[in-house]
Amino acid sequence: MTSTNKTLAQMLLTFSKDYSQQHIEQLGHLPTMEHDEQWSSPCELGPHDASHYYWQPVAMESEKLTDNKEEALSFNNVESALNLELHQDIKTYFTTIFSGDIEAMCDEGELSLLFAWNKEDFERLQENLIGHILMKQKLKQAETVFFAVTDEEDMIISLDNSSGEVWVERVGCKPHKKLSDSLVDFISQLTPKSLVSDKV
Repeated sequence: MTSTNKTLAQMLLTFSKDYSQQHIEQLGHLPTMEHDEQWSSPCELGPHDASHYYWQPVAMESEKLTDNKEEALSFNNVESALNLELHQDIKTYFTTIFSGDIEAMCDEGELSLLFAWNKEDFERLQENLIGHILMKQKLKQAETVFFAVTDEEDMIISLDNSSGEVWVERVGCKPHKKLSDSLVDFISQLTPKSLVSDKV
């Protein structure tokens, strides 16, 4: 892992902790999410009420693997399926923490950072990324990898797979506004945002 990727991983861990802490300071408790027995997560910490559990982001590396033969989560299968090497920043981003969506603010407005909730969600995420990149190739557009959604319908925030730059794009269209030179720069500009509506 290069120093840039270590920096990105550390930044994500710190940012996710800041999000949890801000939630506690503003709402008096950790974030909560509706609990689903069929969709459990290492992020869940126990019940808040009859149907909601407290949760907080957790580092993937701290996860005890149930089977020692099980490989760490990676994008090898995605790269193999697409015959394409994904930018290291996006691989680091999606393999650093398990988490629910993290709400944040940037100069452009509000956004939700997307993460895998559990291992099954990571597989679903991979399928969605493959679909997105195949669409880009079909449209003869440069490959991008989305990692956040905005409060504006059909607008996503993605990483240019060649340059590592962060852009806003409308689904199905070319990126139209550059936000940052890198994911590290982009994350450093964000402020965690607790949602009052999250309170139950």
